[in-house]
Amino acid sequence: MGVKNLWDVLEPCKKTLPLHHLQNKRVCIDLSCWMVQLQNVNKSHCPIKNKLYLMGLFHRIRALIALNCTLIFVTDGSIPAIKLATYRRRLNLGIDVENQATQDGANSQNLSSLRRNMGSEFSCMIKEAKYLGSTFGIPCLDGIEEAEAQCALLNLESLCDGCFSSDSDIFLFGARTVYRDICLGEGGHVVCYEMDDIEQKLRYGRNSLISLALLLGSDYSQGVHGLGVESACQIVKSVGDDHILRKIASEGLNFARKKKNPKRQGQVKCNNTTNTLSCEVNMNGNLQIPQTDNQYLRVVEAFMNPKCHSADSDVVHRSLVQHPFQREKLQLLCARFFEWPPEKTDEYILPKIAERDLRRYAALQSTSSQLDVNFPLKEVPVKCPISAIIKRRKVHGRECFEVAWEEFYGVKSSVVYADLVERACPEKIKEFDDKRALEKKNQRKSRRKKSGKECSVAEIDQKLQDLLLDIELGSKSSPMASREIISDKITTATKISFINRDPPVILDSEGNVDSRAAVLCRETGATVPKPEVIDLLSPSPLVSSRNVSRCAQMNARHINIIDLSDSETEKSPEHARKARELRLFLASIRDDSH
Repeated sequence: MGVKNLWDVLEPCKKTLPLHHLQNKRVCIDLSCWMVQLQNVNKSHCPIKNKLYLMGLFHRIRALIALNCTLIFVTDGSIPAIKLATYRRRLNLGIDVENQATQDGANSQNLSSLRRNMGSEFSCMIKEAKYLGSTFGIPCLDGIEEAEAQCALLNLESLCDGCFSSDSDIFLFGARTVYRDICLGEGGHVVCYEMDDIEQKLRYGRNSLISLALLLGSDYSQGVHGLGVESACQIVKSVGDDHILRKIASEGLNFARKKKNPKRQGQVKCNNTTNTLSCEVNMNGNLQIPQTDNQYLRVVEAFMNPKCHSADSDVVHRSLVQHPFQREKLQLLCARFFEWPPEKTDEYILPKIAERDLRRYAALQSTSSQLDVNFPLKEVPVKCPISAIIKRRKVHGRECFEVAWEEFYGVKSSVVYADLVERACPEKIKEFDDKRALEKKNQRKSRRKKSGKECSVAEIDQKLQDLLLDIELGSKSSPMASREIISDKITTATKISFINRDPPVILDSEGNVDSRAAVLCRETGATVPKPEVIDLLSPSPLVSSRNVSRCAQMNARHINIIDLSDSETEKSPEHARKARELRLFLASIRDDSH
C-alpha cells in the first residue's frame, strides 16, 4: 500500500510516457508489486493453475528486452518489525486491530523482523518469476527487508535509472524516478512519477512526504484519525520541507491540532517533559494521536535509513551483471507452463533478442560518433546484427523496415522501426536504396525495350496498311502486278484447296472480276459469276465452299479458301511453297485455256 492517499496527492505530477522511453535504461523491479498486478489479472480471467500471471510477466520482459532495457528483479526479505502490526492487520489475525496495532507499535523496538513464509502460494509465484527471469539472463537481488527500499537505494545512488513499484512509500525511501504501471501493445506506455516534478510543482521534498505518512498513515504508522488529505497537505506546506521533521521531533503531532483548529476546543492533555513528545488530543472526538514520541522517531528512522544492501556491497555488484540468455531453458519452461512448442517460443523471443542487440549496436555507434571515432561498417569491432534490408513497411503508422538478421540469431527476418535502423546502420539503408534505384532503372529499360517492340509492331501494321492501299490502287491499272505483290509481300496468305482442277475466280480490290477470268468465261461461253468481295484486313473466314461456273460442264465445282500463314511479320517456308504452287497452278490454267 505505502502511504495512504499519497498517489492522489501526487496526481499532478503523473506522466504517461511512451514505452520506448525505457530504451537503453536500467530499471529495478519490485517483483512483488508486479506479481500482485499480474495475479489480479489472472484471478479475473482464469484459475491460477493456468499460469496467466507468468505469461503476463513473460510478455513484459519480452517487450522491455526489445528496448534494450536492462532489468534487475528485487524481492522482499524479512518483514520489518515496525510493519508487523500492519502485516497482522492485513491477514486479519487481530481481534482488536487498532489496540493491537498500537501495542505492537509501542513494543516494536523489542521485536525483530519476521521471516516470510516461503511455502505460501505467493512465495511460489515469486520463485517461478525469478526462474523465468533467470532464463532471460535477468539477475535477482534478494532484499534484506523491503524490496522498494532496496530499489530506492539503487536509484538514489544512480545505479539504476528508475524503479517499477506500486508502493508509494518508495519515494520516502529516497527514489527519484518511479514507474507505477506499464501497458503493452499498441500505444504501449508507462506511468511515471519523478521526484524533481514533485519538488517543483507541489513543493514536497522527502521530509515532507515522510511527514504526510505520519499524518495520513502508512505501513509503519496509523496516522491521525480525522485528519483529511487536504488538511495534512496544508499543514506540511505551511511548515516547509526543511523544518517539518524537526518540528515533529520537538512537538510530536501536537502542531497538527494547532494548525487545524487555532481556537482551542475540547480537552488537551500533554506531557511537557523534554524527552517525551506524546500527546493525547481530543477535538470533539475527531482528532486522536495515540502514538508515542519514540514511535514517530522510529518511523522517520525506518524511512531514512532502511535495512538494505549497501551500494558498494558485493551482492549489489553481482546484481548489476547481466547473465547470458538461456534459450533451451526458456523453451523447456514455456513447454511446461504454457504448453508451447520450441518453435513458438523462438518466434516470440528471438526477434526481440536481435532487436535488443541492434539497439546496443546503435548505442555503440552513437558513442563512437560523440568521441569522433568513426569506423567503416566493415571495420567496427562488433558485427552489425542486420545482414540486409528486405523492404520498407509501415506498422501502426510508423515507418519500418523488414530486415534480415545474421544467421547466429536463429531467426530469418522481422520488422523494426526505421529510426532505429537509421541510428544503427545508415550504410545498410544506403545500400538498400541504391539497390532499389538500380532495380527501378532496369525496370525502366525493360519497359522502353517492350515499348520499342510494340512500336515496331505498330510500324509493321502501318506498312501493311500502306501496302494494301498500294495494291488496291495498283489493281485498277495492273491487275497482274497486284497479284504479284499479293503473292510475294503480304504476310497473310491464302491456302487454296482444290477438289477439282477449276480455276478460282480472282477479284480485284473493288470486287470486280479479274480480267483473265472474264476472258476465260467468254471463250467458253459461260457467264461471269457474281463477284464476291474478300476483305484482306478482316480475320480469315472459316473454311467454306461455293460453286463457281466457268463453263456449263463445270457448274458443280467449288474452291476452298483459308489462311495459310500464322505469322504477321515474316514469310515462312511453307508460305513460299504454297505461293509457288499457286503460281504454277495459275500458269497451268493459262496453258489449258490456250
